[in-house]
Amino acid sequence: MLEPANTWTQGLDFPSRLFESGSNDYELYEEDGEFVLSVELPGFDPAEITASWYDGVLNVAGEHEDERRGTRRTYHRRFRFPKAIDEDGIEAEYRNGILTVRLPVTVESAVSGREIEIEG
Repeated sequence: MLEPANTWTQGLDFPSRLFESGSNDYELYEEDGEFVLSVELPGFDPAEITASWYDGVLNVAGEHEDERRGTRRTYHRRFRFPKAIDEDGIEAEYRNGILTVRLPVTVESAVSGREIEIEG
């Protein structure tokens, strides 16, 4: 009798997914004073992808129509950033199915705030 795939992989040391919704299609990290966001969008044409910035939120959207197969794929995701971004310095590039967006952090990068005293 064959066992379901999920039971035979349980004994192996596979890392568990961070997002159970299957949203592992992007990578976001900060280096050299900028955020770097890489989004996997295989099969899309650069003209089918839009990226827009508004009020601390980056919107990435794509729509691809495959007329031969009669299918349509859409993608939409929003990314909120905790630091001030130099809007004029944002750059995006699409190569080999991956959209890479670079968002430079402004000098006064820390979001304003303060430590809250806890009374006991």
